[in-house]
Amino acid sequence: MTQDDFTETVTADDVATLAGVSRWTVNRAFKPEASISEKTRTKVMAAAQQLGYVPDLQAASLASDRSNLVALLVDDFANPHKLVMMEKLTRILRQNRWDTLLVNTLDAEDATSALLTASQRRVDAAVLIGVQFDDQVLKTALGARRVRKLILFARQSENPNTISICCDDQAAMTTIADYVIAQGYQRPLFLAGPQTVSAHLHRKETFVARWQAAKDHPCPVIPVGAYDPDLAYQTVAERLQGLTDSNRPDVLVCENDALAMGAIDALRYELGLQVPQDIAVTGFDDAPLAASPHYRLTTYRQPLADMVQGLVQVLKGETPDTPLTGFEGELIIRASA
Repeated sequence: MTQDDFTETVTADDVATLAGVSRWTVNRAFKPEASISEKTRTKVMAAAQQLGYVPDLQAASLASDRSNLVALLVDDFANPHKLVMMEKLTRILRQNRWDTLLVNTLDAEDATSALLTASQRRVDAAVLIGVQFDDQVLKTALGARRVRKLILFARQSENPNTISICCDDQAAMTTIADYVIAQGYQRPLFLAGPQTVSAHLHRKETFVARWQAAKDHPCPVIPVGAYDPDLAYQTVAERLQGLTDSNRPDVLVCENDALAMGAIDALRYELGLQVPQDIAVTGFDDAPLAASPHYRLTTYRQPLADMVQGLVQVLKGETPDTPLTGFEGELIIRASA
């Protein structure tokens, strides 16, 4: 018999015999919340490792009606902040004994089938991270009864059957608006991302309203079709090309860092302008590149670790310590504004 043959046929009974415990104790040792002494759990785990034993997770999920698997559905990989989110999500979920299934939703048409695919895996929750989740997609996902919890992460939905976990965008953007006003900027231009309905941010509306109230004149807005630095580069270059100093904005307020980075590159390399001397720029998220010498981006840092802990509490069925749409981050001031 080869080692592979032995590994394939090893059972909980084999582990119980080697560890000197009952099969029932072996099963409990692999349940995170089971009542078992740490000494006994350690002995069982040592025997399981020696034999190469792992429990059948599919059989366990059928028995307990819980898979300890969470689907992460992501649709905008051009946004560098998504990698930061996924790192935090997968690490903290893993620490709390949830595995993750990553699903790349290629486009809006693919989102519905991706959610249905996730539901077939008997996931405990589907976490949507992106912009292509409209009312129809949410309705379809909720109709798949095996998606127990449908969670929008870092966005807010008005759908009463979903759970939103996000930064307090209104408080955050009010902080940015007050900073821009205090710095004496007079001609802002807001660079907005995709304008979705169900999975929505409240950054544009908040900044525009705050500026209007303080200055009594509107702040113009230009949309970008995706949170993509290259697309932001093209949009800013086309919008500002040929404008005189007096007609140009003196600050670009960007809905996130991906747009801000593309905007900074366009200002420097397409229009020959200096940041912040000619035009200042602010972002949102504090992606890793924001702190680089190339960008030195003034931005708002989302409290991702706290938001993921809120998600864990939801998965456990606990009452969260903080309102799930009220997480507060901090303004990070750097040289771009």
